[in-house]
Amino acid sequence: MSRPVLAIFLCTLLSACASRPASPTVPLPPPPPPREPAGLIGLSARDVRGLFGTPAFVRKENGAEMWRYDGADCRLFVFLYADGGAQTVRHAETVPPGAASAADANCLTTLRAHPPVS
Repeated sequence: MSRPVLAIFLCTLLSACASRPASPTVPLPPPPPPREPAGLIGLSARDVRGLFGTPAFVRKENGAEMWRYDGADCRLFVFLYADGGAQTVRHAETVPPGAASAADANCLTTLRAHPPVS
């Protein structure tokens, strides 16, 4: 193949690649609010049970526990980790999330007012 023919071939190939439509992208969901809810971080497992009762669901994995509390309009997820032999809350969030933190204040209030039977 001569150089001019090769150059035309390469230019044609490059222009074909450049004219392809971009593949559709799916936007990522917004990240959760960055702040932890006040009053829950650092609580012991006993304190959490005192506030919300017995969780509806517990998952244990690698020394950590996730407790789920179900309300009529929301769910609370509490994440406990071993801290000197005792489990303490390191993170809590609700679904739907709060506007100013990872946990909705109204959800927390509702679950505290009507904790499940222990």
